[in-house]
Amino acid sequence: MAATATAGSVAASAPRAEEHMDPRRLIAFFAMVVGMFMAILDIQIVSASLAEIQAGLSAGSDEIGWVQTAYLIAEVIMIPLSGTLARIVSTRVLFSVAAAGFTASSALAATATNIDQMIVYRAIQGFIGGGMIPSVFAAAFTIFPPSKRNVVSPIIGLIATLAPTIGPTVGGYLSHAFSWHWLFLVNVIPGIIVATLTWTFIDFDKPELGLMKKFDWWGLISMAVFLGSLEYVLEEGNANDWFNDDHIVIGAVAAALAAAVFFYRAFKVEFPVVDLRAFSNRNFAFGSLFSFVMGIGLYGLTYLYPLYLGRIRGYDSLMIGETMFVSGLAMFFTAPVAGFLSGRLDPRVLMTVGFAGFAAGTWTMSQLTADWDFWELLVPQILRGCSLMLCMVPINNIALGTLPPARIRNASGLYNLTRNLGGAVGLAVINTILTQRQDFHYARLAEHIQWGNPEAVEQLRNMASNFTAHGLDGATIAIKQLAAMVQKQAVILSFVDVFVILTVLFLSLIIGVMMISKPQGAGPGGSGH
Repeated sequence: MAATATAGSVAASAPRAEEHMDPRRLIAFFAMVVGMFMAILDIQIVSASLAEIQAGLSAGSDEIGWVQTAYLIAEVIMIPLSGTLARIVSTRVLFSVAAAGFTASSALAATATNIDQMIVYRAIQGFIGGGMIPSVFAAAFTIFPPSKRNVVSPIIGLIATLAPTIGPTVGGYLSHAFSWHWLFLVNVIPGIIVATLTWTFIDFDKPELGLMKKFDWWGLISMAVFLGSLEYVLEEGNANDWFNDDHIVIGAVAAALAAAVFFYRAFKVEFPVVDLRAFSNRNFAFGSLFSFVMGIGLYGLTYLYPLYLGRIRGYDSLMIGETMFVSGLAMFFTAPVAGFLSGRLDPRVLMTVGFAGFAAGTWTMSQLTADWDFWELLVPQILRGCSLMLCMVPINNIALGTLPPARIRNASGLYNLTRNLGGAVGLAVINTILTQRQDFHYARLAEHIQWGNPEAVEQLRNMASNFTAHGLDGATIAIKQLAAMVQKQAVILSFVDVFVILTVLFLSLIIGVMMISKPQGAGPGGSGH
């Protein structure tokens, strides 16, 4: 009963968050934002520098991807669990311990001497870091009055979208200027500061240690197996030819069985490890759906642009980072505009503009050729950056702004999980489409490049004579060159297919926006109930 009373007192006090903000709480909140930024940044910070890490650890090409996969699997398990842990031990203990643990595991990752150590340290880093992300969303909607949300929500939206976007830029710069070890060492000093400040200044809630007796261990185990296996299947499926690989089949079966146990426990036990009742709130359900698709757009494009620049243009990690930085700048400058507009416009209008802008950016990219460079990519990247911010602020407000404060901690974990799962599903689908459509386009193009096509024969003859004139085996080299040209075009056409599909996906979200009612309480003066 005492635990229930404490929960009730927190719920009662939170909506009456005073208009005058306590400076201690502001310091605590901004320290939490920095912690969240580090945790999200570290998903992508290694993506542009995997080759350097692979060389440094003498790892195989099939092993190095696990530096990223281990982090993602561990993080996706912790994110929904964080709400329950925050209730039991308090936000103060959860966040400051997570920040300290994240800092320590970052330092350990920098000392790794082989790939096995690195994978273990990255898994620890991801699991502990996952505890910091939802806590910031929960804190923002608990400690700030509704009138302040138009300032706070853009800050959170900016960090959640900017961090994965500039991750490859920061990572590419650090590994070029120093060494790959600095991808992890860079977290140490900010991490110590964040852990100290959050331990000193967070006072939003009290621990409810009595809940530990009711903790659903079977629910935790089933959730870990379900989400961990699902993330593994999505990450590794395409590379391992999906269900033709025994490990993928085992992972899929494990995910399905664990999901059945997890959902049964979530609705049957008194104190579930994750409270799914937040989905009964229509705005939260739609907000989570939008967040899922935004995860596809956010992580999918952060993957596609560097892939194109690396494979087709031959850019190194630093050049890719410099090109990608445009999206980050666009987000940074749009954040205050999004905050300003969210207080004055119906959030449905903002989301419609954002989704339409995102679709316009991906449609522009569907005109892609092998010659596209920084300037051709400029407008699509600006559209992407601006549109992401215009979408994220109202989506955050719609999803979390109308929930009772007692539910927000759990709901913020679920909400963040949808974005990460969206990214995982999006990357799996994008990789599969790229592989299959590349094979399809190569076969179609190869049909036209044969001896019956006079243009192809003329091109081959010219190339062969050119190489022969330099004393080389002209005929053999010309055929190899022509095959490489066909392969390159097939890759570009597969990219175009993905961009067209993303355009249709984001345009379809506009229909979803029309289906939600005007959110009550998401704007200034909202009740929160």
